[in-house]
Amino acid sequence: MKNVLSLKNLKNNSRLNTFNTKIRNNYDRVEPSHDYLKYWRIIRYWVKAKYGLTTPDLEMLLFLYSEHLFKKTDFKEYEEIMSWDVNRFDRLLRDGWIHVWRKRRGSETALYELTYKSKRIIDTIYKKLNGQEISERNPLFNKNVSYSDKVYRNAIKKLNKAIKQQQRLVLE
Repeated sequence: MKNVLSLKNLKNNSRLNTFNTKIRNNYDRVEPSHDYLKYWRIIRYWVKAKYGLTTPDLEMLLFLYSEHLFKKTDFKEYEEIMSWDVNRFDRLLRDGWIHVWRKRRGSETALYELTYKSKRIIDTIYKKLNGQEISERNPLFNKNVSYSDKVYRNAIKKLNKAIKQQQRLVLE
């Protein structure tokens, strides 16, 4: 009798089973181990509204947070990948986001660092990304705000509700 393909032969074909297994494994849902940036857009919008920062300014502060002390050349080097703003360094210095740690003397270049205010804000951002609720005492919760502010306000309410629910599940 000729070797005829039947369902029984197909099931016994190990190559085909491996293929099916691989396909199945690719479609199984695996919970991600890191989910920090899920609400990044909401938190970034909240920070920008509350503190009056632009997105490139916030990104610069996030970069400088781990640099501790930096030179103006370090600042300018990272700034090259951002939107063009000639006054960014001077504005951040003037507005109190960075300050002079060591003045220029002779051949020594000036060194700068983030201010306490900047460090505190970035620490708050990390706390929010790690699941701390966003306070409803901020400019987005005022009565006369734009439509997009209202949309983000509703998203913050949903985020806070999800955080509270997650905390209840942990306690049980």
